[in-house]
Amino acid sequence: MAPEIVISSSDGSSRTLKLDKDRITLGRSGDNDLAYPEDHGLSRRHLVIMKSGREWLVQDQESKNGTLVNGIRISSPTSIEPGDRVSAGHLVITFVDAAPSVSHETVVFVDGGIDTPSSSTVITSLDGLYRNDKKITSDSSPGVGMSGAQTPVSSSEQQRYTQAIGRVSAMLAAHLPLPDLFRMVMDESMLAVGGSRGVLMTFDQSENLVVRETRGDAFRISSTVRDKVMRERQSLLVRDTSLDAAVRGSQSIVDNLVRSFMAVPLQTNDQKVIGLLYLDSSMLKEFTKEDLNMITMMANIAAVRIEAARAAEVEGDMKAAGDIQRGLLPSRPPVVPGIDLAGYNVPCRTVGGDYYDFLPYPDGRVAIIVADVAGKGMPAALLMSSLQARVQVLVEDAPDLASMVTRLNRVITSTCPSNRFITFFMAVLEPTTGETVYCNAGHNPPLLVRANGDVETLEGGGMILGILPKAQYSERRTHIDPDDVLVLFSDGVTEGVKAGTDEEFGEDRLATAIQRNAKLPASEMIDAINREVAEWAAGTAPADDVTLVVVRRKGL
Repeated sequence: MAPEIVISSSDGSSRTLKLDKDRITLGRSGDNDLAYPEDHGLSRRHLVIMKSGREWLVQDQESKNGTLVNGIRISSPTSIEPGDRVSAGHLVITFVDAAPSVSHETVVFVDGGIDTPSSSTVITSLDGLYRNDKKITSDSSPGVGMSGAQTPVSSSEQQRYTQAIGRVSAMLAAHLPLPDLFRMVMDESMLAVGGSRGVLMTFDQSENLVVRETRGDAFRISSTVRDKVMRERQSLLVRDTSLDAAVRGSQSIVDNLVRSFMAVPLQTNDQKVIGLLYLDSSMLKEFTKEDLNMITMMANIAAVRIEAARAAEVEGDMKAAGDIQRGLLPSRPPVVPGIDLAGYNVPCRTVGGDYYDFLPYPDGRVAIIVADVAGKGMPAALLMSSLQARVQVLVEDAPDLASMVTRLNRVITSTCPSNRFITFFMAVLEPTTGETVYCNAGHNPPLLVRANGDVETLEGGGMILGILPKAQYSERRTHIDPDDVLVLFSDGVTEGVKAGTDEEFGEDRLATAIQRNAKLPASEMIDAINREVAEWAAGTAPADDVTLVVVRRKGL
């Protein structure tokens, strides 16, 4: 059995792929086998996973940010085994042995069944119904069997079909919570075709099929049926299980006296399959081709409404989360004699993973912090909130900055998901002397622009947070003189792409923008930098969260 890789993205989603070819490329460019154009942590051609003899190797393609295997950056083809983790950009790729999947105790997917359709098998699709414009009339049926033949439909069947579709359409127009929506879809489907049992399943955020509503239990569904429905977007009916050798011996069919069963995709109008609807009937009832087409159409209507309800719930949750997150960031900088401070943050989505803060000490010093949680959206925002709380606690009792960041990394690593990490920078400034101690844990080096225009970068301190629990961090020192400007930023600033190209704004242009506006107050300097970044992007929306912090020591 071919091994698999599980690719975990920064938004918390994941996908599982079989390694069924000997070479797979991954990167930001669309010509890769696995393309992630929105992940700006990736290079256009980032890495290759390839087979060599009986082992699998991963090779970095001279990417900008590198490829890590189990936290160690690689420079040559490196062997990977089940359990190994490959980090690239904001992705984590886990190498695993392939294993059969069981989604829920109520439903088990089993091997076999329907490999060779029998005369009792009927297959159709939503695409086919719409494409051929097959409508139920007095002399035709939308049902298409293996032969493609059509059969006459009585006026009573036509009326039943029309009433069922109309009833579902009207009920789904109401804005129901998802649990009520699932329940209503199941009830109406069972009623429309006289089903004995049924189960409705949809994908969760991790692309696993999850049972949402059932009538009955102990469902054993053929994996072949599941794959035809989910992957090929086909609706399948076995009218009489006793005539189909592939299924009639199934223990579930025998135990539950199943005569007919059908499975249809919950397919939206853009052909996205979000789940599966399975119905079966007892020995007294045989489903027809018309039943299959009716349920196929009803499932389409239901899928559209389920997606709309999901989107509405997510939009409401994200808006509330965005309001909460904005409340966690400083509403205004502290007043520090001799120092002009300003901060700015805009997430590329409703919520984001960037964090900045100003933390005054009782002795007059002030801490300035910027961090960037890998990824975007809600998962990154939750980790950002956790980071903020831990920083504020540790700042109060850490003996020095290096010890604080070392402890912070140890705590974060113990709870941080495997596909997350955090870049972090913290400086503590003494305003009367300008003495500054700082620690940079893998963050974009802040730019210190001297009064004479010289530019220095504040690097060094240690690796990114959340990878190795025993990592040690060190602190460094610098001096901020009168009229010097320190600018902290996230990569959303420097990685802004010029419209129609892959060319980024970059640190050199940022340094020039700071030099050009160095005499402005801190808040006005942020506005000026943002204008230059926006002009460079020429209307292209930021692909990452944007954070800027300006620290300007006032002249004498």
